[in-house]
Amino acid sequence: MRKRTFGRTGWQVSEIGYGMWGMGGWSGSDDGESAQALQLAVDLGCNFFDTAWGYGAGHSEKLLGKLVRANPGRSLFTATKIPPKNMQWPSRRGDALQNAFPAAHIREFVEKSLANLGLPSLHLIQFHVWEDDWAEDVQWQRAMDDLKREGLVEAVGVSINRWEPTNVIRTLRTGCVDAVQVIYNIFDQNPEDELFPVCRELNIGVIARVPFDEGTLTGTLTTASTWPAGDWRNGYFVAENLAASVEHAEQLRPHLPPGVSMPELALRFILSNPDVHTVIPGMRKAGHVRANLACSEAAPLLPATLDQLRLQRWDRFPTSWSQ
Repeated sequence: MRKRTFGRTGWQVSEIGYGMWGMGGWSGSDDGESAQALQLAVDLGCNFFDTAWGYGAGHSEKLLGKLVRANPGRSLFTATKIPPKNMQWPSRRGDALQNAFPAAHIREFVEKSLANLGLPSLHLIQFHVWEDDWAEDVQWQRAMDDLKREGLVEAVGVSINRWEPTNVIRTLRTGCVDAVQVIYNIFDQNPEDELFPVCRELNIGVIARVPFDEGTLTGTLTTASTWPAGDWRNGYFVAENLAASVEHAEQLRPHLPPGVSMPELALRFILSNPDVHTVIPGMRKAGHVRANLACSEAAPLLPATLDQLRLQRWDRFPTSWSQ
């Protein structure tokens, strides 16, 4: 597994990390299967794991804590997220910081996450939603400074709302944020326009999430796809989004190089960008772990292939179903 330097933290993180949302509450999750997949990832060289209190009200965090404690001799990087107090995903223009991340709430959920993990400290704590209008508010800045000074967290990050890659740039320029997590994939190339240049300038760690576009870039969706009641994807893949997603995946299919699957192409596209320090596919089965982590050892995509993938850019904007 190749490693990259995670911005100014200096951490050497696996370029393919592990996204743990799916095992925190998506339908079809099995804790035993999840634990086996997580351990396999560690054994294959993955060392960056991203979770959140919001993934099953701490359930995913508990799985990660067990993994870290079961591997005391390995350096595993733990990243989690503070949910907004108003439980509003995503945040909306005009939301007040006091309603989402008052100082007491920040501390409360860092302590809850540490209890779930069973660990004395976190490598990275992230705000799970964000508004750039909160950039200069000293409440969150002081709260994070206190947590760092007390040794409870090492670095601070922001998980950027879906399809809003510039909604953090003023915040980055405060110097109080060490990392960003942003949707970046073959379709969502917008972070390259403004966000990534600022991250390069300020030496900010970059986590690319949703590499498979919530499943579109696995190539397995059809316009008849459905999920069990209560599964998050039912609210995301509404009819208009599902049809458009399947259409874009089919337009991509002719550009797959011989012997390369669509998920592999999706990951290798992201890895071709040095601005990304780790990409965090969701993985709940051992087969997915093996296939995804193997992409780190694959040869770079040919320039002609990358040129074709650039043409697959799909600019989208937040809407009622894009939580």
